[in-house]
Amino acid sequence: MVEAPDHTRPSPDALLKAAEREGRGKLKIFLGAAPGVGKTYEMLSAARRRKAEGVDVVAGLVETHGRAETEAQMVGLEIVPRRKVEYRGRTLDEMDIDAVLKRRPQLVLVDELAHTNAEGSRHPKRYMDVEELLTAGIDVYSTLNVQHIESLNDVVARITRIRVRETVPDRLLNAADEIELVDLTPADLIGRLNEGKVYVREQAQRALRHYFSPGNLTALRELALRRTAERVDEQMLSYMREHAIAGPWAAGERVIVCLDPSPAAANAVRAAKRTADGLDAELIALYVETDRHATLSEVERGHLAEAMRLAERLGAEIVTLPGRSVVEEILAFARSRNATRVVLGKSQRSRWFELRHGSVVDDLVRSSSGLAVEVVSAEQGKSSSASPDWLRNVPLSPGPYLEGTLTTAVATAVGVAIDRLIVLPNISLVFVVPVLVAAARHGLVPSLWVSALSVLAYNFFFLPPLYEFTIRDPANIVALFFFMVVAVVASALAARTRSQTESARREARTTAELYAFSRKIAGVMDLYDLLWTIVTHLARLLNAEIVVLMPDEGRLESRAAFPPDSEFTDADLAAARWSWDADHPTGRGTDTLPGGRWLFVPIRTVRGLVGVIGVLALKEGRELSAADRRLLDAVGNQAAIAIERMTLATDIDQARLGEERERLRSSMLTSVSHDLRTPLASIIGALSSLKSYRDRYDQPTRDELLGTALSEAERLDRFVGNLLDMTRLDAGAIVPKKESVDAGDLISTVLRRAAPLLQDRQVTTSIEPGLPPLSLDFVLAEQVLFNLLDNAAKYSPEGGRIEIDARRAGGRVEIVVRDEGPGIAAEALDRIFDKFYRADDGDRRRAGTGLGLAIAKGFVEVQGGTLAGRNRGDRSGAEFVVSWPV
Repeated sequence: MVEAPDHTRPSPDALLKAAEREGRGKLKIFLGAAPGVGKTYEMLSAARRRKAEGVDVVAGLVETHGRAETEAQMVGLEIVPRRKVEYRGRTLDEMDIDAVLKRRPQLVLVDELAHTNAEGSRHPKRYMDVEELLTAGIDVYSTLNVQHIESLNDVVARITRIRVRETVPDRLLNAADEIELVDLTPADLIGRLNEGKVYVREQAQRALRHYFSPGNLTALRELALRRTAERVDEQMLSYMREHAIAGPWAAGERVIVCLDPSPAAANAVRAAKRTADGLDAELIALYVETDRHATLSEVERGHLAEAMRLAERLGAEIVTLPGRSVVEEILAFARSRNATRVVLGKSQRSRWFELRHGSVVDDLVRSSSGLAVEVVSAEQGKSSSASPDWLRNVPLSPGPYLEGTLTTAVATAVGVAIDRLIVLPNISLVFVVPVLVAAARHGLVPSLWVSALSVLAYNFFFLPPLYEFTIRDPANIVALFFFMVVAVVASALAARTRSQTESARREARTTAELYAFSRKIAGVMDLYDLLWTIVTHLARLLNAEIVVLMPDEGRLESRAAFPPDSEFTDADLAAARWSWDADHPTGRGTDTLPGGRWLFVPIRTVRGLVGVIGVLALKEGRELSAADRRLLDAVGNQAAIAIERMTLATDIDQARLGEERERLRSSMLTSVSHDLRTPLASIIGALSSLKSYRDRYDQPTRDELLGTALSEAERLDRFVGNLLDMTRLDAGAIVPKKESVDAGDLISTVLRRAAPLLQDRQVTTSIEPGLPPLSLDFVLAEQVLFNLLDNAAKYSPEGGRIEIDARRAGGRVEIVVRDEGPGIAAEALDRIFDKFYRADDGDRRRAGTGLGLAIAKGFVEVQGGTLAGRNRGDRSGAEFVVSWPV
């Protein structure tokens, strides 16, 4: 049971959309019905008001078209210099988006939103520049005419008889924070034209005769008013949902637009978009893939792909269903999705085509399904010019026809032999075999050739008078006619079966490839092997070069490619990065950087983006077909899931490692608790004895107890300091404060600090004269040497010698600490710098936490140095070498 929505609470979707707008710039569009209504003037006036309020405003690109009143509005506004672009021998001015991003104003003015940028620009369309500015958090004012809106493009073309090529997708208007309608009555606009305020006088007269007629302007004005009203209604509805304001909620509807390989499909998509927007309904683009799909021409496939891309740009869900009957599949899908309205195009098909294939529109209207059917007719002169089905895929080589001639000759010979040996009532059945063979192997046209040869052979060899192409008996004429009909029908049925078989074989091959790919990646446990499997499999399927890019420390880098030596330039990497940032396909065959060599498609899972797949067709200039794009999407989805699985496995391993580290740390801290309690017990014992029996002890005894307490307190302080230092190292919270340090000063300071530890040892120093100063954090470097001396004092016998040498070694300075202890056991050499590790030398009385050397190594490495430990070569003992670059 589905719980009814609570209208007393704000809509989560509305709140989510509001949250998504956080951090983005705000877009305001000044919308007009036609050029000359004053959009740029109004935009500049609004910008000047914002500037007077203290807002940082710049003009990224404003076209004044020489109008004096518009140029006057530019006075006092900062103008970002335009970028010069050389195009076909001319120098064009385009907006310098990089300069705007570097200047980073609060508000930028970008005129003519539908403008097409010069070739070589970052984006082919100016509205894409605006989207990048909005993503960067910069507010934008822009202008737009209603004829440039994608979903209204065909409507305006029918009104004005002029097709506008530069369009802006409706999603940009839907995402605009404000739309201000700049309106003029047709009479006022025509008056401005006559005064020369829009075009020069000759251009104005031509415009008045064609585009700017009163009827056209009235219709365009109504379109602009309606589109603005729709957007205002959407904003009001969003406000009501965000603030839980009760109101009239419309029943949910779904609109299905049926795609087909005809020129009318694009108009049907636009009409469906308008209908869906008007009903606040979900839009679904449906294509039913029947047997005829296998015989589509390249022109028809192009129409279908264009309609699918347009539907995707307009925000529709794309669904492809296999089926035998288009009408049955549409009705079944509409019932499954609870759709209420179907929009489809009515192409200008021939009567013969409708007799053979039927009319989807008529059948759908007659179905009495309860669906509202909206029919969009094709434009005049835009009927499909594709060749008939039976003329497609016609073999042009003579091989199939020679083969058909040979098989017909063999069938004739067999028929003649049978006719002489036995009496067979209907010898014509022999000729059905070569007809079926030709249709099954080569298609309809070769089988019709064999049918014609069979009719002539049957007439020549078996119908009296023999060996003549004449027929005396009228009954034989009827028999020959029906034989020809049977041959043609058999040819058509066999050719159709062949087409269906090939289509099924292709689908089966694709399914098998996807199944094989899923099995391959299921058993891969290494990320490199997985990526290599992905690129090799896709390269074989698409006959293309493939590269997989994934993020690495904030940068998108190529992780696998096939072939491995694929040429991949910085420009290609920039396009891939754009695809990753925008989460949208980029490159060849898309709207973003369509002139690029590669096609980049981001792959993602429910957790987010995983990587980017790049495709470069081996055939120069070839774009992936719709089937190839679907295959790429299917493989990409599987690859994304596999990569995420691998990443999750790595995360699990890291979590287990962290858990084990924490367990080890707890156990180690438990084990060192004895070392921490020992000095505390000594301190407490000494101080309690002094407090209780102070008068009974003589002065030397009291001094000895106080000395014991002080030394144990210092040892405890070192233990606690080591623990805190290790915590800081693990957290990465140590940032060296480097300064110029003299090695001699460093060693003398450490010796003074470590004097109490070394009082029973002999300490010798050797410092090479003329050592260059080091760039170090003095405090950290001092702690390193102190820990090394502390370690040497623990393992050196009383009276033993500890040596400290400082010397130059190439471009580095080395400080060596040597002791005369038992040395380092062979099994401990690789672990002496591990945290909480203490070498077992059989003397349990040695105090320590096993952190001193680990901390020393961490402090050395954080300053760019190295620390190594080894046994002495001249005698028993260990030596530790600290090396820092000069």
